[in-house]
Amino acid sequence: MDINGSCSLPILNLPYAQMKLQQTDDGAVKVFDAMRQKYLILTPEEYVRQQFTAWMRECLGYPQSLMGNEVSINLNGTRKRCDTVVFRPDGSPLMIVEYKAPEIKISQAVFDQIARYSIVLRAPFLTVSNGLSHFCCEFDYSSSSYRFFKTIPHYTQIKDYGNIQPV
Repeated sequence: MDINGSCSLPILNLPYAQMKLQQTDDGAVKVFDAMRQKYLILTPEEYVRQQFTAWMRECLGYPQSLMGNEVSINLNGTRKRCDTVVFRPDGSPLMIVEYKAPEIKISQAVFDQIARYSIVLRAPFLTVSNGLSHFCCEFDYSSSSYRFFKTIPHYTQIKDYGNIQPV
């Protein structure tokens, strides 16, 4: 994708969100990430992240103030970064989202990667997307079981997870 809007990136299975682009002196294209408040090189994976997070905010009701991109964690003494984490208002993790470039097939290895991150964060919802295919599951840590959703849930469907008081 160049600064004039011609697109060499694939059409994704997401509503298109306008991106703020900037071209560097060496011809690289950067995209503005509103959550990190900076320009980043527009790689295929970053393109998926920007489109997916815009969809989450604009269509699925996820508050930008409760989302973070490239969230650092310590996994077995190694520093890793979760692509996006959605937090609850109390700061605890609600969902981890892992992105891949559109040409990368969503495989068991991708789920294994996000499962390793969930060991540290213990987020009840795990989501993966390559911009073409999207998967979200709810993980129950007490029974080590999971349940896949047919679609990515709206924020109102999951925001009170674990905080629902008995009647």
